[in-house]
Amino acid sequence: MTLDLSQYASERGIKYFMISYTDLFGGQRAKLVPAEAIADMQKDGAGFAGFATWLDLTPAHPDLFAVPDASSVIQLPWKKDVAWVAADCVMEDQPVEQAPRVVLKRLVAEAAKEGLRVKTGVEPEFFLISADGSVISDQFDTAEKPCYDQQAVMRRYDVIAEICDYMLELGWKPYQNDHEDANGQFEMNWEYDDALRTADKHSFFKFMVKSIAEKHGLRATFMPKPFKGLTGNGCHAHISVWDIEGKVNAFADREMPFGLSAQGKTFLGGIMKHASALAAVTNPTVNSYKRINAPRTISGATWAPNTVTWTGNNRTHMVRVPGPGRFELRLPDGAVNPYLLQAIIIAAGLSGIRSKADPGCHYDIDMYRDGHTVTDAPKLPLNLLDALREYEKDEELRASLGMEFSSAYLKLKHGEWNTYCSHFTEWERSTTLDI
Repeated sequence: MTLDLSQYASERGIKYFMISYTDLFGGQRAKLVPAEAIADMQKDGAGFAGFATWLDLTPAHPDLFAVPDASSVIQLPWKKDVAWVAADCVMEDQPVEQAPRVVLKRLVAEAAKEGLRVKTGVEPEFFLISADGSVISDQFDTAEKPCYDQQAVMRRYDVIAEICDYMLELGWKPYQNDHEDANGQFEMNWEYDDALRTADKHSFFKFMVKSIAEKHGLRATFMPKPFKGLTGNGCHAHISVWDIEGKVNAFADREMPFGLSAQGKTFLGGIMKHASALAAVTNPTVNSYKRINAPRTISGATWAPNTVTWTGNNRTHMVRVPGPGRFELRLPDGAVNPYLLQAIIIAAGLSGIRSKADPGCHYDIDMYRDGHTVTDAPKLPLNLLDALREYEKDEELRASLGMEFSSAYLKLKHGEWNTYCSHFTEWERSTTLDI
């Protein structure tokens, strides 16, 4: 039964609903709607001028309506009179096919038709920095190897514990928080869930982390590589596929190498097959490629891949299989769109299952030290333009994500690349001025 948002507001003392959708660049767009008006909004949606956001629409398009999905509603733990609710974009009574949440829901439905239910967990890393964004916020956080630094995490206890308390209150089952591998960098983990629910939680988590950081006079950034020399922000995804009831893990087979079933291996095969094109979505910004193609960081490792390889429990590869019945995709970064991340994982995985794709041989080497010895594995794109070109070449993946989406995404991202290339930098002056 669909939750009645008006009744929900009445029972919880909610005064406003934040009806939110995510555009193609990952930006969350919202309207603050009084509880008195939510009944009509739940039925018809909140009206937006689609051109004003990144959805490849023009000013001449009709109104876009963001129709709230009541099952996603979350009462803000830090401001109880407001509730956030994810919305699906509709125009003239039809889904806006390029809208990220619409793309994901269609792929979840495709997996369901094949009797599969994809479950994922994400590990979004972030920095806590000064309000102006220029430096990390903790001047004493200077260790060469700051990962798991207990003094540093306790100096930010006020922020981290507040966020974790809220996740506990929301029933997300958070289970660990730590200082990550860069100075000023943190990671918080909660229990995996169905792909759409994980995407909604991932979106809300970014909103929550930024909001709580601002409350404490700080700024939180998920930018892939905000500081030269420091480890970048990844967003690793742990993936498993279950039967439609969600009770039997179709990836688990303890008799198989790494505990990964034959079906799980073909799903992985799809990820490997489409990896170069995947990067256009999992690593969606110019800055993303300063993380996956970075030189060794101050801590000694980038913790990011640059080659399409997989392995067992070894973090130096693009994919690792840390235990039976799941694998970890280490390619995505903090800028990834939460909905498109899940969508492209499902699209590539289903492609692998349908074609019985072989992921190829696994490598049991330290890729950071011995990667040069692997000569037959593709290198990941060196920049955003290369990634977009790989996506353009991958007709199967483009079709699976939807031609409306693929066309809009490529158009807008090529525009972003062209803007970047036309930007005059100080680096150009310093290296070219005297030639």
